[in-house]
Amino acid sequence: MRKRVLFLCTANSCRSQMAEGIANHYFGDRIEAFSAGTQASFINPKAIEVMKEIGIDISTHRSKNLSEFDGQRFDYVITLCGSAHETCPVYIGGTKKTHIGFDDPAQAKGTGEEILQQFRRVRDEIKDKLTDFFQSENMIH
Repeated sequence: MRKRVLFLCTANSCRSQMAEGIANHYFGDRIEAFSAGTQASFINPKAIEVMKEIGIDISTHRSKNLSEFDGQRFDYVITLCGSAHETCPVYIGGTKKTHIGFDDPAQAKGTGEEILQQFRRVRDEIKDKLTDFFQSENMIH
């Protein structure tokens, strides 16, 4: 049975969307990933662009508020930013709450290419850190 994982960030526009896409793409046979925000907004077009570069299409995703998942069970709730970590309600019933922090690429400054480089860096960090975490939890091998 696949583990249910909820990635949580403030706006559900970049990091949590990329994490959901990465988890479902690379580990979808063992993990069912979802994402939400403490305040839903929109999917950042640069997140969509850098995910397409590695063959993952998140263009059909939408930003969701955490309340959409009220009453649902998750094996893991993973917060990706400090704000969500602080405001995330405590899940009960065996849910493991974990914080794996990443810089917010939406805050990057510079030229268009420099900003895209920050999105790529965060995307790659998310893939690497999630792979390590899922392996440490024996969710993947």
